[in-house]
Amino acid sequence: MPEGPSIVILKEEVQQFSGHKVLEVSGNSSIEISRLQNKIIRGFKTWGKHFLICFDDFTIKIHMLMFGTYRINERKETTPRLSLIFANGELHFYTCSIKILEGDINLYYNWEEDVMNENWNPKKAKQSMDKIPDKLICDALLEQNIFSGVGNIIKNEVLYRCKIHPESLVGKIRKKDIQSLIDESVTYSFQFLEWKKNDELKQHWLAHTKNMCVRCDLSIIKKYTGVKKRRSFFCTNCQKLYQ
Repeated sequence: MPEGPSIVILKEEVQQFSGHKVLEVSGNSSIEISRLQNKIIRGFKTWGKHFLICFDDFTIKIHMLMFGTYRINERKETTPRLSLIFANGELHFYTCSIKILEGDINLYYNWEEDVMNENWNPKKAKQSMDKIPDKLICDALLEQNIFSGVGNIIKNEVLYRCKIHPESLVGKIRKKDIQSLIDESVTYSFQFLEWKKNDELKQHWLAHTKNMCVRCDLSIIKKYTGVKKRRSFFCTNCQKLYQ
């Protein structure tokens, strides 16, 4: 599943179509795609893992889910979920969720919750964390209404860097460590963005999918943790368990 930084890259790659008219539209999406015909794209936005194509009075929301992909000025052999043709190129989306959001896009999203948005509000994140003391930190970091854009890779890497065990209870973690987790979620997301652009992301992983802890030279544990049952990679020696 693409995480927030990957969707930011998508937004940057399609700027050539901003302000352009959709000349042709097709695809096997269940939405009324004919509405896009001859409409001008007013801009592109992202909110966490959501990619947003903004028109005058509605927005197309695209979620890549687990296996979604896109192509710019080229096509895959499979039928796209949504295909947009412009005078200066074409854009295609595959195996993704597509919905129409009516009216003002700002009514649907709180931009303060997106760790990569200029309006990101760390104080709001801290307040939200204070309200879920009994939740495991591995689940809390994946809550999109707190850390929009943070996915499983970022979760694992942030917890490792902050030396926090993924099964720690939010309410038991020291306040300064909660703040470190909040700050590192943003820092690592922007590092992820740059590494992804340079095609070197995996080279920088310290915990995710790894076998050995680089700090302790001990085995990394792989376990499906939390209510979400997502893969966690962690060291039981240097990542403290708060219970």
